[in-house]
This record gives sequence, C-alpha cells and structure tokens, in this order.
Amino acid sequence: MDTKELLKKVRKIEIKTRRLSNHIFGGEYHSAFKGRGMTFSEVRQYQYGDDVRAIDWNVTARYQEPFVKVFEEERELTLMLVVDVSGSANFGTQNQLKRATLTEIAATLAFSALQNNDKVGVILFSDEVELFITPKKGKSHVLRIIRELLEHKPKSSKTDITGALEFMSRILKKKAIVFVLSDFLDHDYSKSVQLAARKHDLTGIRLFDPMEAKLPAAGLLYVRDTETNQLKWVNTSSKGVRTAYALSHRKTADYFSTNFTRHGAGAISCATNESYVKKLLTYFKSRG
Repeated sequence: MDTKELLKKVRKIEIKTRRLSNHIFGGEYHSAFKGRGMTFSEVRQYQYGDDVRAIDWNVTARYQEPFVKVFEEERELTLMLVVDVSGSANFGTQNQLKRATLTEIAATLAFSALQNNDKVGVILFSDEVELFITPKKGKSHVLRIIRELLEHKPKSSKTDITGALEFMSRILKKKAIVFVLSDFLDHDYSKSVQLAARKHDLTGIRLFDPMEAKLPAAGLLYVRDTETNQLKWVNTSSKGVRTAYALSHRKTADYFSTNFTRHGAGAISCATNESYVKKLLTYFKSRG
C-alpha cells in the first residue's frame, strides 16, 4: 500500500483503539497489571483517617507532631506484544482478516500501556522472528508499531510459537507483561509457555474464524492451506470430513487453553465474529 493509504489506515486504527483504551481499558489495565511494588514518595503531616502504621516516628519526634510516610506504586512496566504474522493470519470470512483484528487488539493494548506510561515493544513472528521493536514509551512509538503491523510482509507463511517465545525470553532481562496474539495453529509449544510464564506475566490471545471451527456442507471445495500453500480437494458433504475438521479445531483450542492455564498464564479465545472488547474487559476485571 502507498504511504497515503497506510497513514489513513494507521489513523483509523488509532482513533478506534485509542478511544477504547482511554474510556474502557485504561483503568482496567492499570488494575490488572501491577507495578513492581510500592516505593517511598514523601513524608507529610498526619491527617484524620491515615493508617497509624504509616507514622514516621523519627520525624514525629523531631517536630513534636505526627507525620506519616507516603508510598506510591512503582509503575515502570514493559508490555511486549508477540504477534503472529504467518499465512493463516490472512484468513477471514467475516468483516475482516484475522490479521486486521489482531492488529486492532495489539493497538488497543499498546494505547492502554501508553496511558499508564509503560514501555511497549513488539515481536512479529512466523516460523522465525520477522521483526523486533525495542520497548519504548510515547505515542509516536506506538504509531510506529501499528504501521509495522499493517505494512509488514512476512518472509514465511508457517508458525513457530516456541521460537518466538524463546527469542522473547532471551531479549527481555526483566519481568514484563507479555501478550501472545495468534490463532495458535501450532503444536508442541507447552515447554516454551511454561518457561515464559515463570519469568513474565504471560497471556495468550487466540483468535479464530468461525469457518475454522465448523466446516459448512458446501459440496466439493478446492482449498489452500495458508500455512503450507498446498492445494487440495475437500468433500464438505461428507459428515465424517466435517466431524474430523471440527475435532481438529477442538484439539487445537484445548491444547492452547490447557497449556496456558496449567502453567499459570492467562488464556483468551475469541472468534472474529465476537467482541474482543468484551473478552479483554472480562479478562482484565477477573485479574483486578
């Protein structure tokens, strides 16, 4: 896409997702993801209703009137968005492709972090790390992330969640808030989730299209696998084929939810015809 069209799309996403983060998610994000603890701020005179346990007895003795210590939350946090840009993200039978919805979710989370003065970084991955943007603060940095999400052309169509999480663990030395945004059409990533969840506040957001969950009885279809680019005929009139298709999707969904929750990470599953706003809000409130 040309520069004018790209800027128009960035602006459209900014308006939509920033409004969500300002009016809906800002406070919920702050409550859901705590800072690194309480740090000393100042000493002030005791006021009615203050906790007597906060009295600074040394200062009180010096001035012959009660003073209390005031603490505030240390908010210096880093949000890392690990976003799947493999071939299957370019599938969609609803209003837009999965990749477009993943971009909106990532932008909403980024603006929520921006509102709380947190750093935001991104890792775009397929079966390799396609792009890494170092965590920084500021609106211009968030807009750059959105531009990359819209414009990046992946080198590969395949998916490797383990590789992405291992890379993330190597480059993030301190604990961070990590969201993995993907359709999770991968397998054998349990160990990498376990290791990442030990060090970071990890959440997986699994996005899928309704057509991926249930195949319609539409006769003989010539379809392309977006991950391998292989073409084949599928007889959707066969009940056995449709049942096997649904079971495969269920297996993928169960593997995702089981492995994230078992290792103490958060897990959100959302269809492209569902409201990701409600899903995120419910998740934030459950953590607050």
